[in-house]
Parts: sequence; C-alpha cells; structure tokens
Amino acid sequence: MSILFEQTAIGGLLLANRFVRSATYEGLAGENGTPTSGLIEKLVGLAEGGVGLIITSHAYVRPEGQAGLHQLGIYKDELIPGFREVTGAVHRSGGKIVLQISHAGIFSTHRATGRTPFVVSRMPGKDFHEITGEDIGALAGAFAAAAMRAKAAGFDGVQIHAAHGYLISQFLSPVFNQRVDVFGGTIENRTQPLLQIYKAIRKAVGDAFPVLIKLNCNDFADGGLTTAESLLVARRLAGMGLDAIELSGGLLTNSTLTPSRAKIRREEDEAYFREEAHDFKDKIGIPLILVGGIRSFSVAESLIEEGIADYISLSRPLIKEPGLINRWKSGNREKAKCISCNNCFRTMNSPHGVYCDIKS
Repeated sequence: MSILFEQTAIGGLLLANRFVRSATYEGLAGENGTPTSGLIEKLVGLAEGGVGLIITSHAYVRPEGQAGLHQLGIYKDELIPGFREVTGAVHRSGGKIVLQISHAGIFSTHRATGRTPFVVSRMPGKDFHEITGEDIGALAGAFAAAAMRAKAAGFDGVQIHAAHGYLISQFLSPVFNQRVDVFGGTIENRTQPLLQIYKAIRKAVGDAFPVLIKLNCNDFADGGLTTAESLLVARRLAGMGLDAIELSGGLLTNSTLTPSRAKIRREEDEAYFREEAHDFKDKIGIPLILVGGIRSFSVAESLIEEGIADYISLSRPLIKEPGLINRWKSGNREKAKCISCNNCFRTMNSPHGVYCDIKS
C-alpha cells in the first residue's frame, strides 16, 4: 500500500492516512456564525470520501474579526452545541476534524460586523482601530477561549490561521506591520503577538490537545515576510510544543502569487511551495502539512517519500471531488478533476455554499 495510506499521528491524534482537507471557505454558516445542516452534510461527505483530517473553514474568535458573510464563528459559548452536532456527525462517519480559528484584522467586513476594523498599523485616511498592547492581550484571550470552545464541542484540535494576510499574518508581515514599538521592526518583535496567542491557547487546552498552525512560508510580495523569517517563527513555535505546521504562502492582496494559484496544468506546476517545504522539513522537528496546487497522486506520493512533507493538504480538488481520496485508494490514480480555474470563488455567496460550477 502507498505511504499515503499509512496510519500516522499528529500529537495524540491518530489519522487513517496522510491526506488533509485544508481549511476551505464553505459559505454555509447561519446567522451569527452558527453551523448549518448544509455544512454538516458537506463535512460528512469529506469524511465518507476518505479524508484523513478535515480542517474547517476559519471561524472568527471575536465579532469584529469576521471576514465575510456566512462565515463560521466561535466567539461565544452559545455556539458550542451547534458545533457538537458537527463533530458528532463527522466522528460517526469515521472522520477527524480540527477547527481553524481566525481574526480577519484589516480584511474584516464592516458590512457583516458593523464594527470598526482592527489594524496592525494606522492607515492614513482610514477610520480603523490600531491595535494596542492591551488589545493584543485581549485577542490572545479570545483565541484561547475559542480553542476551549472547540475542545468542549468535540473537535480533535484547533488550527491557528496565521497565513494569507489575516490578522496574525498582518503582524508577521512588514507589508502590513509598520509599527515602531515592541511589536514591529524585527521578526522577533513581529512574532510576539502570535507567541502570546499560542501560549494562551496552550494554557487553556493543555498539552495533550493538538494545536496546529497555518503559516505563510513567504508572502511573495515586495517587502513581505521572507522564507528565512518564517522559518524562525516555525522553529520557535515547534520548540514551544506546537503539534504541526501547515505551510502555505501568498497574500489575499497579491495579483498572481496568491494562496490559490490558477492554471495548474502540469505536474511541474503542482506543489508550488515545494522548495520552501524542503527548507522547513528537517529544521522544525514536527509534522509538516503541505498545501498548494497538488493535483496528482504521484506528486503527493513523491512529496512524502522524498521527505519534503509529512501530510498532503488539498482544498479546491475536494470542492470538485469530495470522494477523491477514496478514488485514489481504490486504485484509480487519475489526476484530480479540479482544473484550478478558481471559478469556485464566484460561488461564495451561493445559497448552496461554495461549489464547482465546471461540468465534467
């Protein structure tokens, strides 16, 4: 059997294979961020389709941190019962599920929140709230409370969203972080808010509960976070007991080198963070999950066999084919049907949630 279908573990979390569903916006949350029956159906489909670990779309930890309409929220205890239904359904289907927790920062949607966006650095002409040191402590508390709610709801772990230009990524990236205090300047300073958040989460949930992070390997933007800087962040977190790193890259504001690149036509186009993953793998000492344009079984297998990654993370292919992993396991190793056209982004406000609108 392929190495991709070996049983492995992240911390104490046993996984049936090395395939991860990367956090993917579903657009299926109800009012105030509540999970819906449509969301449960979609996540159960992924579990039944063979995905070893499902990571939910990002759930905002405070009301002003909401990124858009129909986004999950985990900012109050009243949401716990609805999430218990989610985890119970996934577990009954044989799946494992982690909740991604997030704050959008400058990318929060005023139309959705009715609140002033939080920003890392003041922006001329914008009536935004520049985050203070006191705010950082409160944000760390909000992330910790969100992680506790996830644990109470039966999730198998949490993933901190520190990529793509959302709030934690904004602190790490000089593109957004122009501060001159102890939270700006050097990468050590820019990492301090993330370390506070991680410490608060770990204290809240304990050492045995898996805590993961999604981290940019590079912003791929002028003056942005570099690979060397990101590796310093990764090593620091690994030394503090983090359980796994999902390596991504790019910012929402990038024109071409985005987290979800289009026109992946050849195997050579796949795994577009491969080189950065190679730099990270032997230096962090914890499991590395790699996302980014992986479409072929052979590419996924080689990434594991060559020691570039420990897990393969997929997003768009599983929108097109929720049962892709079972198809591959059955022996049909044809490439994923996703053609990386990004048309699925146009369905984000669909009443049916995000879906692939390409007929094939």
